[in-house]
Amino acid sequence: MQSELTQAWPKPSHPRPIAIVGAGAIARTAHLPAYRRLGFPVAGVFDINRDVARETARTFGIERAFDSLDEACASGAAVFDIAVPGDQILPILERLPEGSAVLIQKPMGRDLLEAREIRRCAHERRLIAAVNFQLRFSPGMLALHDLIERGDLGPLVDVDVRIVIDQPWHLWSFMERAPRLEIIYHSIHYLDAIRWIAGEPRGAYCRSVAHPEMPRLRDTRSSIILDYEDRIRCSLVMNHTHRAGPRHRASQLLVEGTRGAARLTWGVNLSYPSGPPDTMEINTNGKWKDVTLRGSWFIEAFEGPMSNLQRFAAGEDPVLMGSVDDAIKTMALTEACYRSSERGGTPIPAWE
Repeated sequence: MQSELTQAWPKPSHPRPIAIVGAGAIARTAHLPAYRRLGFPVAGVFDINRDVARETARTFGIERAFDSLDEACASGAAVFDIAVPGDQILPILERLPEGSAVLIQKPMGRDLLEAREIRRCAHERRLIAAVNFQLRFSPGMLALHDLIERGDLGPLVDVDVRIVIDQPWHLWSFMERAPRLEIIYHSIHYLDAIRWIAGEPRGAYCRSVAHPEMPRLRDTRSSIILDYEDRIRCSLVMNHTHRAGPRHRASQLLVEGTRGAARLTWGVNLSYPSGPPDTMEINTNGKWKDVTLRGSWFIEAFEGPMSNLQRFAAGEDPVLMGSVDDAIKTMALTEACYRSSERGGTPIPAWE
């Protein structure tokens, strides 16, 4: 059973050339290594920092470092990979050639209002647009989704995410000016993945807080409960400022159904970006068994979104995973979390 679980997305039959817009850390450590492994052609790379674009092109053997976004748009590339912060997405989409296929780095804007504008722009310009919620495509999550779809776990009754890590926030300097941070730029992955395996929650309870030693960063720790009524208990514990060393760090998803359970770990969180391999265990007969994974979130998960986008654009896949019409639901869920956090908890009533 374990060897039959889906762990990879099929490659497009005829990969199309990709233009990278944004040559930051995520493009260099994840997107481009994944594309090189799959043999996807890269037409060129653009970054507002020309030196970074040129160095990235040299490192990955890319022929062109575009001097401008207009040059990238006129390059004839069939697919665009937009790897920039959320506040820069919309102006770029407005300049892409109409009808382009485009993979948009998460989040889909800074908030739900901006996500709506991104969705509107994508529809008006007839873009084949998906948001890069790549955790869905990690080997463990693909296998888990397959396990659930086959009914091996039975109906889900419990979903629990626990992240206790020391996130290297300093690697992303733009986050110091972000009005929202932890949920929208990190925990959004888990919220999106939960939507994929458990369906749409009715609502969210949340409290998100900053850390006193990081005054320039907004939210870095969150407690979230997703409301699936009496059907599923779903909670997420997110502490991205655990400073007590590696002994008690955690990075896991535990799901339980009426007939079984599964546990995933994500090693990248434990020591970014080269942590230990992801792991998976399943229990369908009272005993836990390890599942051998073909890879981890970093970097194998980054193979899937581009493969799916290209296959959908070519008519090989019937569904565009993470389309702007689906991704906006994840953005709406993050919006619910922030609104819940702003309202605060229910006041404790008088006891006398």
